[in-house]
Amino acid sequence: MPAPKYPRVASLKTAADFLTRLKELGVVLPFDEQVEAGDASPLGQSLPWSGGVIGNRFCILPMEGWDGETDGRPTELTKRRWRNFGVSGAKLLWGGEAVAVQPEGRANPNQLMINDHTLAGIEELRTIALDAHRERFGTTDDLLLGLQLTHSGRFARPNDKKRIEPRVGYRHPVLDKKFNVTDDAAILSDDELDRLVDDFIAAAKLAHKVGYTFVDVKHCHGYLGHELLSGFDRLGKYGGDFEGRTRFVRRITDGIRAEAPGLAIGVRLSVFDFTPFEPGDENVGRPSADAPYGYAFGGDGTALGIDLTEPKRFLELLKNLGIDLLCSTAGSPYYNPHIQRPAYFPPSDGYLPPEDPLVGVARQIAATAELKAAHPNTVIVGSGYSYLQDWLPNVGQAAVRSGMIDSVGLGRMVLSYPDLPADVLAGQTMQRKKICRTFSDCTTAPRNGIVSGCYPLDPFYKEMPEREELNKIKKETVPT
Repeated sequence: MPAPKYPRVASLKTAADFLTRLKELGVVLPFDEQVEAGDASPLGQSLPWSGGVIGNRFCILPMEGWDGETDGRPTELTKRRWRNFGVSGAKLLWGGEAVAVQPEGRANPNQLMINDHTLAGIEELRTIALDAHRERFGTTDDLLLGLQLTHSGRFARPNDKKRIEPRVGYRHPVLDKKFNVTDDAAILSDDELDRLVDDFIAAAKLAHKVGYTFVDVKHCHGYLGHELLSGFDRLGKYGGDFEGRTRFVRRITDGIRAEAPGLAIGVRLSVFDFTPFEPGDENVGRPSADAPYGYAFGGDGTALGIDLTEPKRFLELLKNLGIDLLCSTAGSPYYNPHIQRPAYFPPSDGYLPPEDPLVGVARQIAATAELKAAHPNTVIVGSGYSYLQDWLPNVGQAAVRSGMIDSVGLGRMVLSYPDLPADVLAGQTMQRKKICRTFSDCTTAPRNGIVSGCYPLDPFYKEMPEREELNKIKKETVPT
């Protein structure tokens, strides 16, 4: 059978076209035909949280650029990205990007780190974003800016972009083979996790020292915090039952409260997961495992289904810990990207989508809405919106207006179109030449050791010599 072809969102030029396609798919998405502008609009209205007020309903999601210095400090490329975050118009900057709390936990040798040596650079990123925002919009009083703290776990490449050095929570029948785990030596012991908890606390204390309002204790995308949530078979105090699998976040939170009083905490969470996928016939993604599948937090055991019982319980735990900031996402870009980052064009290490990507968008929005309904007092940011492209504001506005989410998260869209929130809130027509079409170059580049950016649409990256190298790699490796 030939690989399925789906209509590109760019070809759905009217609201009727878009809604017709949803009907053909049997997909339900919230949708407002008219997008409102101004402070009183659904996307422009302020959002209260326990620490104050967020000025509107747009959020910039954290993104790694693979472009820091080898010692963990930011480069000019990093600073440019954070400056764009500031001018975007979004009033919530969720962590900027993943910042490692220890060298062994870096996702690549150029990932940012936070320690005494790098602290001035980490502080400068905050200043750059705030100054850019203040210059364009007049005030930062209603801007909430945090820093995402992470350990990359199974996906750690601290010394060489081409050599993975995984540290894992448990042995996995599919991912061990895919990510070069050959024996139990890769498993982090309870003592090592105890020390890592201390590293998270020390990192949070440094972030607080230089003015960040909150830190995100990352629990998504198959990185260590997220993996521990599915450690049902892990022995010791960090695995097994719900109490054990959440000990990591609870101990970090307790430590931050003691060592950095006044620092708020958020969690970016993969609220459900599926089995890993792999290229099948015609390079179309297919499941790597069948039921029963016991490694998915938020899964129903079938490898391809959702059960939000535990994610709801996790949000209840966060509430009891005094955490009311949650950023929802799903799965992992490393092993099932079509459910996490729906795209028409796959990255070089991916596969062709096994479903119309609109189905993946709707799946994330529906799951997030279910969590919001169960926890109305938690501020919840939604993800997965970039694939909606021209129709992102229509769906995002309807989701906010109907209470399905509190804030619309923008990731790769901001790389090509950083001022989309400002344009939408000002009532301006979106600039089609800037709209992300999910070419996945921003993923293919770092997968092949090149700095991440929007090479197809951002004039700055178009002129970089890495673009030719990237195009050559795509011809040789990207599934078609």
